[in-house]
Amino acid sequence: MADRLTRIAIVSSDRCKPKKCRQECKKSCPVVKTGRLCIEVTPASRIAFISEELCIGCGICVKKCPFEAIQIINLPKDLDKDTTHRYGPNTFKLHRLPVPRPGQVLGLVGTNGIGKSTALKVLGGKLKPNLGRFNNPPDWQEILAYFRGSELQNYFTRLLEDELKAIIKPQYVDHIPKAVQGNVGQVLDQKDERDKKAELCVDLELNQVIDRNVGDLSGGELQRFAIAVVAVQNAEIYMFDEPSSYLDVKQRLKAAQVIRSLLRSNSYVIVVEHDLSVLDYLSDYICCLYGKPGAYGVVTLPFSVREGINIFLAGRVPTENLRFRDVALTFKVGETPQESAEEVESYQRYKYPTMSKTLGNFKLSVIEGEFTDSQIIVMLGENGTGKTTFIRLLAGLLKPDMIEGTDVEIPEFNVSYKPQKISPKFQSTVRHLLHQKIRDSYMHPQFVSDVMKPLQIEQLMDQEVVNLSGGELQRVALCLCLGKPADIYLIDEPSAYLDSEQRIVASKVIKRFILHAKKTAFIVEHDFIMATYLADKVVVYEGKPSIDCTANSPQSLVSGMNLFLSHLDITFRRDPTNYRPRINKLDSTKDREQKSAGSYYYLDD
Repeated sequence: MADRLTRIAIVSSDRCKPKKCRQECKKSCPVVKTGRLCIEVTPASRIAFISEELCIGCGICVKKCPFEAIQIINLPKDLDKDTTHRYGPNTFKLHRLPVPRPGQVLGLVGTNGIGKSTALKVLGGKLKPNLGRFNNPPDWQEILAYFRGSELQNYFTRLLEDELKAIIKPQYVDHIPKAVQGNVGQVLDQKDERDKKAELCVDLELNQVIDRNVGDLSGGELQRFAIAVVAVQNAEIYMFDEPSSYLDVKQRLKAAQVIRSLLRSNSYVIVVEHDLSVLDYLSDYICCLYGKPGAYGVVTLPFSVREGINIFLAGRVPTENLRFRDVALTFKVGETPQESAEEVESYQRYKYPTMSKTLGNFKLSVIEGEFTDSQIIVMLGENGTGKTTFIRLLAGLLKPDMIEGTDVEIPEFNVSYKPQKISPKFQSTVRHLLHQKIRDSYMHPQFVSDVMKPLQIEQLMDQEVVNLSGGELQRVALCLCLGKPADIYLIDEPSAYLDSEQRIVASKVIKRFILHAKKTAFIVEHDFIMATYLADKVVVYEGKPSIDCTANSPQSLVSGMNLFLSHLDITFRRDPTNYRPRINKLDSTKDREQKSAGSYYYLDD
């Protein structure tokens, strides 16, 4: 019996359609043929039920299911004792919990769908852990006995005796306007229990939008507003689910400092974050989550920040001697050969002129520049500095201002553009969408192996476009953008909604595609690790956001990063094991050394 319990069966509720199939899973199951009810599908049931006790793990039902709705997973042996929560039969299961410590920031890292938000709900007291017994859930007495001897026993006891108030900043800030009415200032006034409103409005740049209605805020403004709402309240547990999405690099660091300022000797701060350099900067220690998205998640023991992130990237937990990913992720930057000056000359292919564009009160000036094929140019600047405006000028969607009465000639480029905000309107499946938009590419074996396989588009083919999650939409949008034949690919924030692992995969896909197809890509990206991994050249934006900005001409990665980071007053070093960029803590020895040497960005190869 002990051997059998380490297996879980997952039936996807949105894929399983017993009325549309011949119930192949039940007909082909060898256990059912012996007369035992291993798989049950009744006319009334909406989805199939698989008994994990009777299942022998043959996997025939997995292969036979026409909708690919079934997963049978063999778990590592010792996990069965550690189940924290399970939502119901044949659904997601979370093993263990992260252990918060008072006075320190706990960072959680792991892919999407692996239980980070479930763990936050349990720790925030919003979800009572059922220890896997969804039929007869245990009472708190039993739950406390289960956690006896660990730091969590003390934590849950405090939570139950109402000593602890928990506030969670939700993951999807775009849903906030539906729940919150009024303008920014009023909402913050209502919530302000710590008299910190004025200070936070300066730190999070909310004074410009203080009279604006919550419903009229952009993504980045909503994110900063949500962080402020949490930070002005008095609580013992502060939780932030992805606080950096939509924010530019400068705002990410500001948000990180605000979150760290909430630490008191008896308060807990827990952060889920996919931008690894921000997570590194923010946390005091880290728990990784691994497992199979949508099926089960396992929380590791706490590690130091550097060790935790490196374990996640390496895909192996040394303390448990367990590998959860086949390949380690590294960030070796010197992948594109840096040619000598003579060779570059023969390469220079395209130029764009000096131009400017005025939109309302905002003026963008662009200094002329040139770029070649097989090159990725990353645009670095704060939000509101005109990065998207520049992309639209190149794409021909906007006309530049006249200079002394004459039009500025921009060479005609054939452009493929992935916008920052993706709103799904297509009323059919992903397969139909790809067929309609990029038929030639999606039939081409090279495109399938270079782009579609790594982005895992195959699994989404039969899903309705309007039902896709943020990360799934982002992957489909990237696939559509790269599938369209063009000279220049303009990609606006490809990392939004993707988890840390998918970001690295997406970077590799873009890099390989641009190199093989001998095209050029202009990319706007705020995730520092992605930006440095992708960039061959960088365009740095300077000036006052939303008023008057200048886009410099493309320059090399090191000099561009140095210029950009000197504006932000932060320095980066590289991790010796996997070369990922790490932000130095402000005023640390390393930080002061690099600033005095003028090397804000440190390429230590």
